Amino acid sequence: MKLQRWYTGWSPLRGHPVVHPVALPCHPQIASIPDMTASLLTLLDDLATLFDDIAVMTRVAAKKTAGVIGDDLALNAEQVTGMHPDRELPVVWAVAKGALINKAILVPAALVISAFVPALIVPLLMLGGAFLCYEGFEKTWHKLRAPTPGERGEQIARVQAVADPAVDLVALEKTKIRGAVRTDFILSAEVIVIALGTMSSAPRMQQFVSLTVIGLGMVALVYGLVAGLVKLDDLGLTLHRTEGNDASAASARNLGAFVLRAAPVLMKALSVLGTAAMFMVGGSILVHGVPAVDQVIARAADAARAVMPLLGTITRTLLDAVAGIVVGGVIVAFLAAAKGLMGRGTASSVEG
Repeated sequence: MKLQRWYTGWSPLRGHPVVHPVALPCHPQIASIPDMTASLLTLLDDLATLFDDIAVMTRVAAKKTAGVIGDDLALNAEQVTGMHPDRELPVVWAVAKGALINKAILVPAALVISAFVPALIVPLLMLGGAFLCYEGFEKTWHKLRAPTPGERGEQIARVQAVADPAVDLVALEKTKIRGAVRTDFILSAEVIVIALGTMSSAPRMQQFVSLTVIGLGMVALVYGLVAGLVKLDDLGLTLHRTEGNDASAASARNLGAFVLRAAPVLMKALSVLGTAAMFMVGGSILVHGVPAVDQVIARAADAARAVMPLLGTITRTLLDAVAGIVVGGVIVAFLAAAKGLMGRGTASSVEG
């Protein structure tokens, strides 16, 4: 291959300088530059196509999982309520780190299971759904029934510990953090399985990258919002203490007063929604795992949707929640009966 070099010469016919190409020998490394450039452009085009495919799959999966992520937000906001103000953000950060570990476990595990033992996905999800129903019913029952003397003493001790700055709250928070991370694990598993179902025909590497993006985005979104929610009262207090006599200062104080009044109501609402989400998500998982029940609920939802589209969605959600409440109640009753039988057996053996 030869490289053309240009030089300037004089044209007697045209009467002005002209440019003439001259073919010169070219070094082999220089000759390979066009091939290298073509390969680089091909690689960049392939990467652009890959990232575009990943972005499309991620958007589709995010739309499919938006409802579960919303439930995750309500649940986690409910989990971190009742903390000392100085401990709220450390608790949120601890749960967020646990959520990242959950994603690091679940993404490769889901890919491996879907590749080699896809039949295990539904049973594992149903176990998680049953556990969510159990936790929701146990929490609701615990609030509705009268506390035992031991539980009342434990609650008083916790309140005193929160009020006493000399007490190390980390030990008291570990149970709440473990519960939040455990709940996040179940909800994350559902999100990842739903997302994986939207990209079942894609190559494994694209699935891995898309699921990783969804997992990281889920952690950043959910726990960023949770951190903001638990600090709403601090924001309201800061605004309420704004100094000055001008209109902007007065508006800031009024806004701060509104935020201070609204923050407890919002956190209470999130607590209720978090418990309801346990039944809705858990019940939905269980119902989808039992085709006969799923068909009955689907027909009821279709009949309601014929009257009003929104009514169909509400009917489906409520029936899933009812199924979750029933399953949770059965599990709590079974465990209570088993505990009672074990207690009687232990007492009989001691007397004997």
